[in-house]
Amino acid sequence: MKRSLPVLVIGLCVVSTALATTYVRVEKDGTKTYSDRPMPGGEPIDLKPAQSYSAPPATPSSSRPREEQLLGEVDEFKYERCSVTPANDSAFTNPESVPIAVVTAPVLRPFDVVTLTVDGQAVGQPGTLSYTMTPVYRGSHTVAVTITNRYGKTICTVSSTFHVQRPSLNSPGRPNVPRPTPH
Repeated sequence: MKRSLPVLVIGLCVVSTALATTYVRVEKDGTKTYSDRPMPGGEPIDLKPAQSYSAPPATPSSSRPREEQLLGEVDEFKYERCSVTPANDSAFTNPESVPIAVVTAPVLRPFDVVTLTVDGQAVGQPGTLSYTMTPVYRGSHTVAVTITNRYGKTICTVSSTFHVQRPSLNSPGRPNVPRPTPH
C-alpha cells in the first residue's frame, strides 16, 4: 500500500493541476497530504506544468543527401513547350516505318532524363529524343514521353496516339474503281 501511495499522490497532482488549485498539508510525522480542495492546515501550492516533448516531424527516407533533396525542391524549371510527333490522332496508311521525335523549348537540358515509350514499352537508348518504329503493325499506337530533372521530379509529360491502316482485299482503303472490260 505504501508503494502505491506516491503514485496516487503524483497522479492527483497531475490531474489536479489540469483542473484546479492544489493544496498541501504537512502531517505531524512529516508526510504530506495533497488535495484539490482546501483543508485545515493546508496551503495552496503552485505546481509547474509537466515537462513534455514533441518529436520533430518525420522526414521521408531517401538515399539522396539532404542538400540534394533541398536543391530538388528549389528547381522549379518548366519547359515552355514539350511535344511529341507524330501528332495526336495522326493516321498512316501502309507505312514501312514511323519516325517518333520529342521536341522541347528551350532545348533539352543536359542533366534532364528523357523516357520514351511506345505502347507502354521503353524504346531507344535512355535520353533519346528520336526513334524510328519498324515494323509498324496495324492499329492504334500510343507514344509517351516523360522528362525528369536530375532529382527525379517530373517536369514534362506528354503523349500522343497515332493510327496505322493496312488495307487489304477484304477491307480496302479506297473505293472500288471499275476496271475496263476487255473487247
